[in-house]
Amino acid sequence: VQLQAYGGGLVQAGGSLRLSCAASGRTDSITGLAWFRQGPGKEREFVVGISWNGGRTNYADSVKGRFTISRDNAKNTVYLQMSSLRPEDTALFYCAASNERPYQRVRVLQAYRYWGQGTLVTVSS
Repeated sequence: VQLQAYGGGLVQAGGSLRLSCAASGRTDSITGLAWFRQGPGKEREFVVGISWNGGRTNYADSVKGRFTISRDNAKNTVYLQMSSLRPEDTALFYCAASNERPYQRVRVLQAYRYWGQGTLVTVSS
């Protein structure tokens, strides 16, 4: 499985941005896909995950109500719509895919076997 993340950029606080993650290769092996982020000087942290079939979602508290994940299985693409962005959202955002069955360790970094290259989101105050 290969993942291509894109859509990052510079946005002012309060603004919006949409990230995309396109999967290719053995996409039939994917059970869940998530976004993680790593801010300056911070560890990589879970943002949101979605099951590949069924679309069940799981959000970190810090983004609940501001970020929305969705998927288009026909395009093998997952989207992250981010609104009400804050300077503390500044980070390199990674998409990651899991092939664990069942897809339960949604927030666990080690549950994700495949990783995209990351796309930078910078929120200015």
